Amino acid sequence: MDNGISYVEIIRDQTNRALWNVGNVIDCIPGDMWEELYCEMPLWKHVYHMLLSLDTWYINPRKYQAPSFHVKDLNNLDVTSEKKLSKELLNEFFLSVEKKIKDYDKQLSDDLLLEKPENCEWTRFALIMAQHRHLHSHMGMLMGFIIARTGLWPRVIGLEGVIPENGYKKYY
Repeated sequence: MDNGISYVEIIRDQTNRALWNVGNVIDCIPGDMWEELYCEMPLWKHVYHMLLSLDTWYINPRKYQAPSFHVKDLNNLDVTSEKKLSKELLNEFFLSVEKKIKDYDKQLSDDLLLEKPENCEWTRFALIMAQHRHLHSHMGMLMGFIIARTGLWPRVIGLEGVIPENGYKKYY
């Protein structure tokens, strides 16, 4: 049935909403929480794990180039890292991931969704859906950490909400 709406339009909209939510939740992390341990890892590492996974797996994990600051296991939530990442660096990384994903989504078509990217065993649709699942698992954890520590609930944009552009409240 053709109702004038494509699957990629829905993916673009939901991904844009998810990315706005990610940016706001990161923005809601107080500076003094950045190094606090959660599940034996600093909060920044949870953020990096989430972002690197999104960057690696949303488009094509088999043709991925990690950012220049990455070192082995920096994103691994089971391995303690000597290297530390600042909130400023991870904000910059998030903006680059956001741009890359939005540019990728612009060139997608419904037909391409069921094709596999080069040298990849999963379809584009499976990769996108898997990253939405993974992203929101970690977003829930980050929001829980923030709420438990500050008592403030970071604002998120649902299906009906308008994505704010400027001057919005970070919390409900």
